Amino acid sequence: MNRDEAKNILLLYRPDSADAADPQFTEALSLVKQDAELADWFGRHCARQESLRATFRQIQAPAGLKEQIISEQAAREKIIVWRRNTGLMAVAAAVVALLVLATLWLRPPISDNSLALYRDRMVGAALRAYAMDLTTDNPAQIRSYLEQNRAPADYVLPASLTKVAVTGCAIQSWQGAKVSMICFRTGKPLAPGEQSDLWLFVIDRTLVKNAPRAGLPQLAKVNQVITAAWTEGDKLYLLGTEGDEQAIRQLL
Repeated sequence: MNRDEAKNILLLYRPDSADAADPQFTEALSLVKQDAELADWFGRHCARQESLRATFRQIQAPAGLKEQIISEQAAREKIIVWRRNTGLMAVAAAVVALLVLATLWLRPPISDNSLALYRDRMVGAALRAYAMDLTTDNPAQIRSYLEQNRAPADYVLPASLTKVAVTGCAIQSWQGAKVSMICFRTGKPLAPGEQSDLWLFVIDRTLVKNAPRAGLPQLAKVNQVITAAWTEGDKLYLLGTEGDEQAIRQLL
């Protein structure tokens, strides 16, 4: 499979969904991890999908649409009234569609690099059926692999986190930049097929807006994952695991 074939397949990919486990995307997603240019395109594609999804959520139904639908049901047997209401529904649907398209056409290219979107994207990567680029319990090998592949490798772990067993690492993409994903195992029972239940993402802090100030971790829940984000030096750290605030605080 070449890059163009992978793009054609991934055009149908929906981020933060079950698509990552769909066999039809497996080979294309594997190529994303090997091809930096494809990874950059895929990151922008996922951002467009997220933005489009957010746009649809913000659309409000036209005023009186509920009452119109009810009246249509009551007057179903009146053909003339049914045709008139159907025409109104078509007009309303067309207006909504035009509003959505106008929003997409007129707005500037997506460049949202906020902490909230970054956090959602990285947690999504952890919850999907990802494959680690390197499987090892040796922290030094992980740093060496990340450095060789030009991903952040000079990260500083909290003292408590150095006591947690590592299981490997992967390299994720964010707005065309590389993100180091270090995988840990806390010792809790894992579901079949899982290799880790604690993830640390490291990126250059200047690539994410609204990064927390040094020494002030920000906690946030994304689905069932509790996350903590903090900065140290020139790096932004994002730690995530399933559980509550206590589960994450004891690792900081």
